[in-house]
Amino acid sequence: MATYTAEIIWSRGDQKFIDNKYSRRHTLRFDGGIEVQGSSSPHVVPVPYSATDAVDPEECFVAALSSCHMLWFLSLAAHQGFVVDRYHDSAEGKMDKNAQGKLFVSQVTLRPDVRFSGKTIPSAGEIEALHHRAHEACFIANSVRTEVRCVPVLDDRQRP
Repeated sequence: MATYTAEIIWSRGDQKFIDNKYSRRHTLRFDGGIEVQGSSSPHVVPVPYSATDAVDPEECFVAALSSCHMLWFLSLAAHQGFVVDRYHDSAEGKMDKNAQGKLFVSQVTLRPDVRFSGKTIPSAGEIEALHHRAHEACFIANSVRTEVRCVPVLDDRQRP
């Protein structure tokens, strides 16, 4: 089976640290060499200790679910002969408390707006079926207990 890696790099520098007033900014480095600035969420740790211009773990989680779903959707659409021109998802994650009172991402809603061209434009039912199959195949969605919802955005040609 495959192994996936990511490096998370943080350094204290000259910050005192034990006063809990330290920057949560860090670097996420992926196996291809791409680096992204990360931080805690400003919803969890206030600014200036969180960086609003960096990606927080909750956003990464939502993005991972959305990206995995999209990749499966594109593959399935291509296999069925549908030409996808554009895929834009405005995904959103919601935090809540679980039965033990701990915060968790309780729900992720995907809102994929997919645009097609070519001889055959899929119907609303075919699009829903593609999204259902993509969700069922998504490795990330299959790895979490969070409810993952998908609410596709349809254009006029796809509505019943």
